[in-house]
Amino acid sequence: MSGNIDRAIILTNSSLFIAMIAVFSWISIPIPLPFFPVPVTLQTLAVLLAGVVMKRYAVFPVILYLVLGSLGVPVFHNGMAGLGVLFGPTGGYLIGFIPAAAVVGLAFESSHMELQIAGLSLATALIYLFGLSWLVLSTGMTVSAAVVAGMLPFLPGDAVKGAVAFLIAARINKYPIWPAR
Repeated sequence: MSGNIDRAIILTNSSLFIAMIAVFSWISIPIPLPFFPVPVTLQTLAVLLAGVVMKRYAVFPVILYLVLGSLGVPVFHNGMAGLGVLFGPTGGYLIGFIPAAAVVGLAFESSHMELQIAGLSLATALIYLFGLSWLVLSTGMTVSAAVVAGMLPFLPGDAVKGAVAFLIAARINKYPIWPAR
């Protein structure tokens, strides 16, 4: 590693974002809806921010986060861990973090605001695609029931998280912390 600053930055940022995703998975904001309260964690915000900061390398901390959780380190929501979480009803959302981080990272390698916003939107859609697909397969729910239970209540919170990620990115881009290539 001696003399390779880019590799050192990737390793440092990876460890920071693994920790951030784990800590943000514990932060739950209850959103009162007419019939049931829906807790929204900040976990996906940390995944989006990993893409904003680490660009294409954002998949590294996300994959390592999932590996740590599947090996029993209590990093998933509410300190859960193990393969059972990945094979449980919410496992698809967690797996969806990988392509989401890649899409945001690639979008933020561009300086075009429209592409960055599209990347954040597509990343969120990918998390839903993976999550809802696995929810349907693992529980036997219909697609419409899965959408009602696993997407609709979370859309407002995810829209806010996307906007926050974009605003943080705009601030970061004024003072770049990632080495130019």
